[in-house]
Amino acid sequence: MKTLYRLHDNGHQAFLIGGGVRDLLLDMIPKDFDIATSATPEEVKQIFGGQCQVIGRRFRLAHVRWGREVIEVATFRANHAEGDDSTARTSADGLILRDNVWGSIEEDAARRDFTINAIYYNIADFSLWDFAKGRKDLDARVLRLIGDPETRYREDPVRMLRAVRFAAKLGFTIADGTAKPIPELAFLLEDMSSHRLYDECQKLFGAGHAAPLLPLLMRYGLFEPLFPEAVLHPCDDLWRRTAENTDDRINEGKGINPAFFFASLLWGVAQARQQDLLDDGVPAVPAWQQAGQQTLSAQHVRTAIPRHIAQTIRDIWEMQPRLEHPRARQVEAMAQSERFRAAYDFLVLREQSGEDTGRMG
Repeated sequence: MKTLYRLHDNGHQAFLIGGGVRDLLLDMIPKDFDIATSATPEEVKQIFGGQCQVIGRRFRLAHVRWGREVIEVATFRANHAEGDDSTARTSADGLILRDNVWGSIEEDAARRDFTINAIYYNIADFSLWDFAKGRKDLDARVLRLIGDPETRYREDPVRMLRAVRFAAKLGFTIADGTAKPIPELAFLLEDMSSHRLYDECQKLFGAGHAAPLLPLLMRYGLFEPLFPEAVLHPCDDLWRRTAENTDDRINEGKGINPAFFFASLLWGVAQARQQDLLDDGVPAVPAWQQAGQQTLSAQHVRTAIPRHIAQTIRDIWEMQPRLEHPRARQVEAMAQSERFRAAYDFLVLREQSGEDTGRMG
């Protein structure tokens, strides 16, 4: 609240916006709060001085730090037609490449993604400003995109992932008009930054609602652009159990290994590659090593898995045959490995999913 009041005291409009307001209205505990303001990033920097860092090129905004807490402050945006190439740029396909045209709160509301994320809380008089009728959709438990859905998805294809993520998280129904274009436009994700898509996958699978999310990704054709080879080698029961296991850990307040879900999603691919190498006469151990490397190198094109995460995934995979057929002298060494717990948990899920693990799970 200190950030809001300081902006207001310096003559600027300042509102809470987005998921924080939405979650409060749904009687949920917000993870964080974002602020929308009439102040430009440079004006925010002038007000907060060393507490503030202006970040971003495609979407410039300010981070205001209070101790360890960082508050994201975004300036009201307007349509691109009002800006020059230095502040706004759109590709021939409609993808927003730069989005730094400042505007009014009314213009900003029209540029938000979903109606339920476009409810503004005004610090000046403690009122709610609801330009997009988001409260009506909250009451109806409907997720609705603001504006023409096809245009909005072309502006930023990640909005399709956000649609299914919010639907899974909140238990909302995606409005017909919002849902209809998704299968036809899912291919647009193929041209997105692989680093951004990895970050989105972390949000998809690491927030405690992966189990209801996976069927939505499949239904709307969004899984294949993210994991094109996994579609060819599905492990449906393993994926479902991994999602349920991950959600349970998160909801119990336990930590999760970000490599674990990727190890599960790509397991069928790694197995198929390993079998091809074995058929070509490659010995078992090198075949596993090469299969893991090839699988993750191919996946990196779509989701840029960080090197240390990729190494953990390979370790989990390469420990599977040793866990299935343990040798006495290897058991103690494996048990000392920092990857042992994750590898063994993965073995258990494989066995529960119907795989033959020699009953070692």
